[in-house]
Amino acid sequence: MTDSTLDLLSDLVSKAVKGGADAADAVAVDARSRGVSWREGKLEDVEGSEGEDIGLRVIIGHKQASVSTSDRREANLKALIERTIAMAKAVPDDDYCGLAPEDRLHRGPLADLDLYDDTEVSAEELTDLAREAEDATRSVDGVTNSAGAGASASSWAITLATSHGFSGHYQGSSFSVSSSAIAGEGTGMERDYEFTSARHFNDIMSASWVGREAGERAVRRLGPVRMPSGKLPVVFSPRVANSMLGHLSGAINGASVARGSSFLKGKMGEAIFAPDVTVSDDPLRKRGLQSKLFDGEGVRVSKQNLVEDGVLKSWLLNTAAAKQLGLEVTGHASRGTSSPPGISTSNFYMNPGELSPDDLMMDIKDGLYVTELIGMGVNGVTGDYSRGAAGFRIKDGQLDGPVSEITIAGNLKEMFRHLVPASDLEFRYGTNAPTIRIDGMMIAGA
Repeated sequence: MTDSTLDLLSDLVSKAVKGGADAADAVAVDARSRGVSWREGKLEDVEGSEGEDIGLRVIIGHKQASVSTSDRREANLKALIERTIAMAKAVPDDDYCGLAPEDRLHRGPLADLDLYDDTEVSAEELTDLAREAEDATRSVDGVTNSAGAGASASSWAITLATSHGFSGHYQGSSFSVSSSAIAGEGTGMERDYEFTSARHFNDIMSASWVGREAGERAVRRLGPVRMPSGKLPVVFSPRVANSMLGHLSGAINGASVARGSSFLKGKMGEAIFAPDVTVSDDPLRKRGLQSKLFDGEGVRVSKQNLVEDGVLKSWLLNTAAAKQLGLEVTGHASRGTSSPPGISTSNFYMNPGELSPDDLMMDIKDGLYVTELIGMGVNGVTGDYSRGAAGFRIKDGQLDGPVSEITIAGNLKEMFRHLVPASDLEFRYGTNAPTIRIDGMMIAGA
């Protein structure tokens, strides 16, 4: 634990209360990163950044204000307190502001989730990784150019202190390699990508694997056609299937529910998926890309099934949303340095089903396998869904040729009820889903 940062925040909060605040909390985010870009056999860019930001939030009655700074000198922090208190007195009332309930704060030792790897990766080593990835991409038969490769290493630390007794600190790291390929010529060019990301340097996939995958994906997309329109089964590959969970998390965000802007408002305790679908959020996953030891308000966190056997079990709630809905906080508060707590998931995933992807597609006479989604045509209030798509046609249970310039449409309420997950769940992103199948979607093609 960085005792000096924690002492600084505790002192800042204490002085804010003495200066007239009814309650206060302070968060510090210390981060540094280094990244390189490599393109067409040459080093394109080297970037590095370091930041030490502090955010102070004060609450006076039903008013609150948040102000941030990167200057930790004593005189500046004194001015920060005065400015934040003055702002809080001037803003309109917010009946739902406040610190988290004391009985929900994390107490005792923090979990050891192994989120931090102190491996120092130099700019030269990152350059070698990016070069290796692009070389592997360009070596794939059919690849005509590279859209570039990159490698990065970053680390961060989060410290939080509140005026009602919480203090905590943890740190994490991240390493990544990516590559993007172009295949074909002229108007027949296609592009695709691959990447790897992990908390620990030794957990990332090899740069050559990333490069080859990017190239092979691009080549497989050559010569796409438009498929006929119709109402057909649609199968989403894992890297786009997780977008369904993105729509779900938005719909069960307590702030959206309280505003009445969610298509799932009023569905608590009801079946919104088929009985074999369970969706979980696990902030305590070892080396998880979105793991956290406490939430943005100091609330203790735990693994939760937000959807269990198809039934919606919980909203995502921070203190403000919980107060507005008359419910308990769920440990999903997120936090930056310049604004009050928001709401977010952690390691959010759909549990795997029983069928392999091949078995999931076996009985499809004609359908679509989606590998790319385009645009953001989703209405969070009604659930209406319409997005551009590309991928492969499914014929007699097998992947056929590539297709593009397609629109797929439906309504998320119906799509969720018809969704069937495969067995191939992997934890590669912050939000993860296996291959999923949704029958009866409208496909607008040729």
